[in-house]
Amino acid sequence: MSPLLSAITFRRPFTILGILLALLVIAAFVLVALNAGAASNSPSLSVIVTTKDLQPRIPIDADALTIKSIPVPGTYPKVYFTRREDVQGMIPLVPIVAGQAVTSNEVVKPSQALGGQSEYLPIPTGYVALTIPTSEQQGVADYIQKDDYMAVIATVSTAGKVASKTIFTNLHVIRVGMQGNGSGGTATASSLTVVVTECQAEVITWFLTYASLKYALESFHDYLQPGAQTPDPGCPTVAAAKGVTLQVMQAAYPSLF
Repeated sequence: MSPLLSAITFRRPFTILGILLALLVIAAFVLVALNAGAASNSPSLSVIVTTKDLQPRIPIDADALTIKSIPVPGTYPKVYFTRREDVQGMIPLVPIVAGQAVTSNEVVKPSQALGGQSEYLPIPTGYVALTIPTSEQQGVADYIQKDDYMAVIATVSTAGKVASKTIFTNLHVIRVGMQGNGSGGTATASSLTVVVTECQAEVITWFLTYASLKYALESFHDYLQPGAQTPDPGCPTVAAAKGVTLQVMQAAYPSLF
């Protein structure tokens, strides 16, 4: 065999390998181009995304939401929201980071949140929630509803004397009946949950034990504005409550004794 033929025969495998590598590179470029074209043709959807981090159990406010257009693969479940009003007021079940699209499996309506996932009660700083008994005649014939404000009247009968006095006003009602009942339904509710200081909670508990209470529904014209319930200087924290005795109640409400 001539030296020229031997050289051609020797180089043939490298030539074939080079051709194969070139074909692989071309195929890779074609695949990338096809994928890029498919991605650019993916449908987009204007959905609700968050403008700040959201935490579980805290209702979502309108300022935390905006609308953004994102690509949506055709095979992805339709779990997005497209209107702010559909998300506002809902309760996150998990932390949702800023810029993330809100999906239906991450939030629930307040009435659907159960157990540890229920929303936080709207209790201002320095206050507590207290549940008190009610009935048709005690609670204004079931007209007291969530977000109403009411007054509390105590009646004491002692040593042959009966006296009544309004002991508290502007108590914010945050729930009527048990959790999940909303406004109590059509039946008369048996309880009201109100916002009070811990000191007021002790006084109400004493009157419920040794006297009787009745409630008066205040005019909606006199309701406090949201956020107007600032800490009470006389009882700014739960730790400020020192307990009550008969002597304390007699000194605080002398006209009742």
